[in-house]
Amino acid sequence: MAFNNDPAIPVTRRFAVVNAYSDDGIALPSRQTRNSAGYDLAAAADCICPPGEITLIPTGLKVYMPADEFLAIALRSSLPRKFGLVLANGLGIIDSDYVDNPDNEGHFMIQVLNIGKEPVIISKGERLAQGIFMKYQVVTEEDTPLGERLGGWGSTDKKKDS
Repeated sequence: MAFNNDPAIPVTRRFAVVNAYSDDGIALPSRQTRNSAGYDLAAAADCICPPGEITLIPTGLKVYMPADEFLAIALRSSLPRKFGLVLANGLGIIDSDYVDNPDNEGHFMIQVLNIGKEPVIISKGERLAQGIFMKYQVVTEEDTPLGERLGGWGSTDKKKDS
């Protein structure tokens, strides 16, 4: 299922495992209680987070959502206290057109900074963050020409003009 950027055509909101992790037993995110806003996101592999450094922790996932939504990535509240890890970019934002991009199939990662003095070992399956689907608004008249996403991580700098 490729990305659909026509807001008039409904898109199923769902997570999927990227091909690179298809044989790794990655569980799809779930909410833990009926009123939980976020879907728990876990590490897809064991990772070492060196002190004072940023580590990209793979999720093994991509996400489909309507064109007027994004997935907000927020760290679980216990991570700073338990591991000394903080979300390096403050709030992760996964745009709806990031899915199925040619660079990395839309695989999104969790970017953490180890503020402690020792390396932190994250085990595969460790729940690290929450993904929360959110709608957004745009200005009525856009002055900037908008293009199509061509790639993965940091790819809004390289886009095809439409």
